[in-house]
Amino acid sequence: MVSAAAGDDEALRLIYEESRGMLLSMANVYYMVGADRDDVIQEGMIGLFYAIRMFNPAAGASFKTFSELCVKRRIINAVKMAGRKKHMPLNDSVSLQEEDSETAETLRAPTATDPEAAVLLADLVDYIGNNAPALFSEMERSVWAAYSSGNNTAGIAEKLGKSQKSVDNALTRIKGKIEKLFSAY
Repeated sequence: MVSAAAGDDEALRLIYEESRGMLLSMANVYYMVGADRDDVIQEGMIGLFYAIRMFNPAAGASFKTFSELCVKRRIINAVKMAGRKKHMPLNDSVSLQEEDSETAETLRAPTATDPEAAVLLADLVDYIGNNAPALFSEMERSVWAAYSSGNNTAGIAEKLGKSQKSVDNALTRIKGKIEKLFSAY
């Protein structure tokens, strides 16, 4: 155990092999939104690694008990985090920047075969283009024009004579405004 905590690869491998059954059984019990069984096992392995590093024999619990508790807590925490809607905009969002094509064309050609969705998306893109002065500040309009033409943040910053951070902030505001428009549509 001490050699595993010190980083001995062979000792770590042996502990992982001995704990494999426990990891698999816990992975069968818990479900993580947007993840598969291997992801749950990986979270369990992180918990096991934590147990290896933090185990204190003087605390009175066996390593098996301590490691099961660490693995279970790690998996439960991951399950709770996956169920939160905090990261939903990041996980479900679509990038407005494409490497090989212009943003507007990408938005106008959705992969969905639903004609209503395609028409609504095209209307939204047209609405943004026609109402940019009312929707965005002057800085945001400049950034949007450059961004929708396919420029990356570094190129936009150089073109506008602004810092890359200010361009990133403007893009964040723009994306937030577009997301609100999209949800209203």
